[in-house]
Amino acid sequence: MKRFLRAWGPALLWAALIFTLSSRSRVPGPDFPNSDKVAHFGAYAILGLALAYGAARSGAAPLWMIVLGSLYGASDEVHQSFVPGRSPDVADWVADSAGAIVGVLAFQLIHSRRRVRGGTAPADADSAHL
Repeated sequence: MKRFLRAWGPALLWAALIFTLSSRSRVPGPDFPNSDKVAHFGAYAILGLALAYGAARSGAAPLWMIVLGSLYGASDEVHQSFVPGRSPDVADWVADSAGAIVGVLAFQLIHSRRRVRGGTAPADADSAHL
């Protein structure tokens, strides 16, 4: 259980934060054109990083982390349909999915550079490639 929490704890905590924020009628933040899309992208990029981290530590395929991040974004949009003052938006889901993709790919890039430079990497680092 400890190993599971080390691998997947960051992603689970971040997903819980996303769920909590999605449960609010209004989310505080800057207000400029498409600021909500930027927020969705950023939140899901962090989720993508956390999912890729879990994948690298547990041997799961990173490609599935992109799928999982995108599906979580879709479920978040459905969840928002039940929150007063919120509504689902396909464009938000696209931003969520794009963020998850960028997060996973950024982790892969950082992870592969660490391996090339002889840095530390999880023992199952070979499974961390897409």
